[in-house]
Amino acid sequence: MATLKVILYQFNMGDVEDPEVYVAEPLWKWQQSDYGQWCMENSVETPTFGISTDVVTYGYKCTVYGVLKEQDYTFHQLKWSGYVNFNRR
Repeated sequence: MATLKVILYQFNMGDVEDPEVYVAEPLWKWQQSDYGQWCMENSVETPTFGISTDVVTYGYKCTVYGVLKEQDYTFHQLKWSGYVNFNRR
């Protein structure tokens, strides 16, 4: 079965000294939400995250990536597509 690598969640942080420490709380809250639990259960592989600089806000952007089966991706787009950036400024 075909799989797709997708962005599951994305949020911005301010300019912090150690972004990997500050990313823990928002990621934990996301994992505890209904949407985060669905993503963790339905990802083919354990979701991963990346931190990049945000040139607009001079802070950081955290992006969670996951690999979903085609049928799960379709369900994701129908039910959860509005949640990907729900914590975005």
